[in-house]
Amino acid sequence: MQRSFKHGHQGKQVKNQTLTEVLMWLWLGKVDRAVNVLSDLKEESIKNTTERDNLIKYLHRNQDCIPCYALRKKLGLRVSSNPVEKANDLLVSNRQKHNGMSWSADGSTSLATLTAVCRNSEDRQWLLHHDIHFQFDAIAQKPAACI
Repeated sequence: MQRSFKHGHQGKQVKNQTLTEVLMWLWLGKVDRAVNVLSDLKEESIKNTTERDNLIKYLHRNQDCIPCYALRKKLGLRVSSNPVEKANDLLVSNRQKHNGMSWSADGSTSLATLTAVCRNSEDRQWLLHHDIHFQFDAIAQKPAACI
C-alpha cells in the first residue's frame, strides 16, 4: 500500500496516521512491520527522504535491541529508560561536565562501572573477592506465569 503526505490538512492526517501506525508496530516489537509502513511511503510526497531512510537504517541496525514493550508492560517490567538516564547523569555526566573533562568511551564506561559498584556498596566485595552480588527487584524475580 502506497502512502503519501499531501499538503494541508489531509497531509497532516496521513502523517499522523503513519506515525501512529509506526509507533504501534514498534510498541509490539514488530520492527519489520514498522519499516514496511515507512518504506511504503511515496518518495515524492516526503519532505526529507534522507531522514526517513536514516530512520529505517536505525531500526534495522537496532532491531535486536527493540523489545516488545506491550509484553514488558504486561509483565510489570519497565518500558522506559528514565532510570538508566538518571543513573548515567548521577554516575558519569555530572562529574565530567562540571570538571571540563573530555573522556574516551573506555574512560566513561570505567568511571560508570566504578561509581555504580561504590554506590551499591559492592566495592569491598569486588576488591576482596572479585565478585559482585547482583540483585533484582521483586517483580523481576517472579516467573512470568505468576504475574
